[in-house]
Order: sequence, then C-alpha cells, then structure tokens
Amino acid sequence: MANVLKDRVTLIGLVIFLILIFVPQIFSPYVVGTFTIALYFAVFVMSWDLLFGYSGEVNFGPTFQIGIGAYTAAILNINTQLPLSVCIALGAVAAVAAGLFLVAPALRLRGPYFGLITLVSVLLLEQFVTIFAQYTGGEIGLSVPGIISVSSKTNFYFALLFCAFSATVLLVIAKSPIGLILQASAQDPTEAESLGFNITKYKVLAFAISALFSGLSGALLVFYLGTASVSLVVSIAVVLQIIISAIIGGRRTIIGPILGAFFIILLREWLQPLGQLNYVVVSIMGLIVLLFLPNGIISLFLRKN
Repeated sequence: MANVLKDRVTLIGLVIFLILIFVPQIFSPYVVGTFTIALYFAVFVMSWDLLFGYSGEVNFGPTFQIGIGAYTAAILNINTQLPLSVCIALGAVAAVAAGLFLVAPALRLRGPYFGLITLVSVLLLEQFVTIFAQYTGGEIGLSVPGIISVSSKTNFYFALLFCAFSATVLLVIAKSPIGLILQASAQDPTEAESLGFNITKYKVLAFAISALFSGLSGALLVFYLGTASVSLVVSIAVVLQIIISAIIGGRRTIIGPILGAFFIILLREWLQPLGQLNYVVVSIMGLIVLLFLPNGIISLFLRKN
C-alpha cells in the first residue's frame, strides 16, 4: 500500500479527486448530473483496464457484466421488497457469476477466441433482453422505483466516493504481485508459465474483480438514473466508448481511464446539439488524441522534465 501511495499515477488520482470535490459548488445541478454519470462510467473503464491493460486479454464484452448487474438489480427492485442495498449487492454477485460461467472458461484459450466470446456474450444479452421484454422492458427499458437520492449533490458525492474506492482497490491490485504476474503473462505467457505461475488462475481472478466492479457500477447507475435499458448499459456502442476511453486516457494505469471517461462523457454531452453527428465528432476527437498522445492523456502528466 505504501508503494502505491508513492506512485505518480496515484498522486494524479488524488489530485483528480480533490478537484472533483468542488464540482457541486461550481456547476449547475444539470452539469453535476453529467459528472455523476461520468464517475460511474469511469468505474466501467477502470474495471476493463484491469483485464485488458494488465493481462492483455482483449475484452469486447464489458457491458455483459455491466448489463447483468444492472438488470438483476432493477428486476429485483421491481418484483421484490428487498432493500436497495441488497438489490445492488445481488446484481454485482450475478455479474460475477454470469461472467465466470459464460466467459471465464475462454481465458484458457489463446488468440482471438476470448475476444470473440466476450463479443458474442454482449449480443446474446441484447437478444435476451429483447425476447423477454415482459420482464426486462425490452428496447424501452425498465423504470425502477428505487433511487439513491433526489439530491444532485448527494448523488454526486456518493458516486465520487464509490469511484475513489474502486480506483483505490484496483490500483492496489494492479501494483501487487497479481498485477505483475498479469503483465508478465501479457508479455510472454510461456515464460510466465515456465516460472511456475498459473496464468489462467490469475486472469480468472482479474476477470472476477473486473466483473464485480462493473456489476456494482451498473446497478448503482440504474438507481441513479431510475432506469435500465439496452442503450444505457448493454449495447455495442457502450462497449466501444469504454474501450476508446481506456485507450485515450492511458491503459495499464487505472487512473488514466478516469481521464478518458470524463473526456468522452463530457465531450459527448457538450456536443449533444449535433444529434447523430455527436458520435462522429467524438470519435474524430478520440483519434486526434491517439495520434498525438499514443500513451493517453495521462502521459502528459507522467513526462519527466
């Protein structure tokens, strides 16, 4: 833990946290709401970065875990009398269980197979939501009775603390021997195995941790917005935004994806008047950042003078 606190990336994270504390005092409730969404989205991206950034596994299905967590929590909230916290916790558990059942076995495979299976898992979930519309709300989505708070400030600070907690846990894991083994497996899996490391076990562990935080964030986002829908937590468009955010922010850093998430969410919100051109402009801006900053936005703050 002491080594993590001395790391420059961690210090950047602390600065971001301190700056964000003042957001509700500076901006209108509408803008604060956009920042709140960005904080939950940042957890999506950080969770994805733990698996792809460190182990090198190309995961095209982060929204499978996000969607499972979100819809499980929403359906439980609508059809049971369980407390909101229990619905959220069970949503996270369902995300981990479903991910391990459907996707984790593919981690034993080499090459593009894992990426293909994760992509198919998202498409399957989209179809499931559509087919069982009487339970899931279909393309329209579900409106949930439970909400975290009616106060924009309370919602923001709750999301900020959750994002900070998630970043801290993921950073500690990334800087631990687990993170080092994951990086070794990404660079030379044969060499890592020859040293006695069961790289599949560590990748499954990283996947489970990623799924846990993805499911938690998906469930919390649903109870912040009051709705669960395919376009919000499952679609391929969301997958692409997560991947682009991680790369733009700076993969294999955990904190870089936070910058990427804010870049994408705030830019997309600012360009809302452009309608469908919104996504085109955001994609072009993302390409420009990648061309001039191949190591992500965070590399601006990591350069040695």
